[in-house]
Amino acid sequence: MKETIAVVSGSTLGSAEYVAEHLNDLLQQDFATTLIHGAHLDDIIEYKIWLIVTSTHGAGELPDNLKPLFKQIRQQNPNLTDLRFAVVCLGNSDYDTFCFAADTVQSVLTEKSAVEICPCLKIDTLTVEDNEQYAENWLPQFIQGLA
Repeated sequence: MKETIAVVSGSTLGSAEYVAEHLNDLLQQDFATTLIHGAHLDDIIEYKIWLIVTSTHGAGELPDNLKPLFKQIRQQNPNLTDLRFAVVCLGNSDYDTFCFAADTVQSVLTEKSAVEICPCLKIDTLTVEDNEQYAENWLPQFIQGLA
């Protein structure tokens, strides 16, 4: 049986939540998934595949509902050597900190020996009209990385 994918969203205004929900719906056609908005470490530590969908907030920060998860990972220093992950990030390229939240996710998880299974998708909300479709077009890379 295939591993369950934890689809984890972090969002300030809801756009990343919508993208996460759309990707979760698509993945459920072929995979077991768990969708969690604003996860804490205890919610997802048992899952070995994480798809993190986040917006970038303020000066390139994680949204408030995702900050606790990454604070817990830094403080508790869990063994994430069995974790495979991918990141979808929404941001606005007008800002110097465009999609910095993705960089935070990638650096924290790889520091803990997690393995990124495909290139991060950075969605520029300034130029992309349909975030969900844009992420859907990327999804085969993620699925291929699971193989």
